Amino acid sequence: MRETVEAKGLFASLYTDRGSHYWHTPKAGEKVDRSKPTQFGRAMGELGIEMIRSYSPQARGRCERLFRTLQGRLPNELAREGIADMGEANEYLGAYWPRFNAAFGVEAAGEGTAFVPLSDVRLDDIPCLGETRTVGNDNCVSYRGKRPQIAPQPHRIHYVRAKVRVHEHEDGSMSVFHDRLRLGRYDRQGCPLATSNGAGGTA
Repeated sequence: MRETVEAKGLFASLYTDRGSHYWHTPKAGEKVDRSKPTQFGRAMGELGIEMIRSYSPQARGRCERLFRTLQGRLPNELAREGIADMGEANEYLGAYWPRFNAAFGVEAAGEGTAFVPLSDVRLDDIPCLGETRTVGNDNCVSYRGKRPQIAPQPHRIHYVRAKVRVHEHEDGSMSVFHDRLRLGRYDRQGCPLATSNGAGGTA
């Protein structure tokens, strides 16, 4: 999804099945709970992309036909190329998708694009794990055994008892946000990383 957004820009909506990575469903077979977004749903919400879930047999059939096509073709191609490693498979997809789209793509009815430029969106802060935490009396945040400390900010001395959001990035590093303001970046052990202002504060 990140590759698509980086290459083409933001889009208005995403139509998906009800897989557990897309939606939280309290009881199998019943409606999804939109008040409890998954990590994927949270990221889409922060990007302003509406998620549309499929309920009708026709909608689900459309998704399944695509999956069946991919599952029937791609594993055979990987086997033919002798690929059994995840990294090699991901690299192979770079050449596979253009051929797949050329074979199955349909020309758009109209001209132009509905994608919107990213402008000032910081993608590193969105496609990641994000969890809400309450700042402790020592101005530290407890997150999966780590305790990153929020440095004094120009506009606020401490964030004790404030609700903040911890983002864990792909490389294991972390960021702490209060609303849209990033309060600090940290390595995978929770130690502050230098940012553009020379400290562990905003960037």
